[in-house]
Amino acid sequence: MTVQAYVLVQTEVGKAAEVAEAIAGIDGVTTSEDVTGPYDVIVRAQGTSMDQLGTLVVGTIQKVPGITRTLTCPVVRI
Repeated sequence: MTVQAYVLVQTEVGKAAEVAEAIAGIDGVTTSEDVTGPYDVIVRAQGTSMDQLGTLVVGTIQKVPGITRTLTCPVVRI
């Protein structure tokens, strides 16, 4: 089973493209794009469990230089 989530990322001013590119190279990230609006980068990530997905976000994505805040939105199948 694969667990997926969108991770909404806020960055330091002028860092969105650099952050999006750095995140795109992380294992478990399927897409990473810089956008406009209240968030600067939107990431689609996946893992084999919620724990693995949480570790990916907190232990790897949030450590990318230039990130100021993230919001993780798990994908649900209703």
